[in-house]
Amino acid sequence: MAEFEPVRTIPEFRKLDDADILEGYLDGFHGTTEPGSDKSPSYCHGWLNGQVDAGFRDQSEAQQELAQAFQNL
Repeated sequence: MAEFEPVRTIPEFRKLDDADILEGYLDGFHGTTEPGSDKSPSYCHGWLNGQVDAGFRDQSEAQQELAQAFQNL
């Protein structure tokens, strides 16, 4: 997942695939291992958010920036 560039802006987020985000989120929330290069950026974005929501990791700077962007809408 090192090749995955974190999503920081709303325009970047809007390019992601909703179904892949959901699949990744559910996997991350349930504690599956970190995704490899065979997964899409959308999946990885969802996986990271699932990990945070489940308490497995702290929110990253990129996640904070994206949340702030949505709050500013």
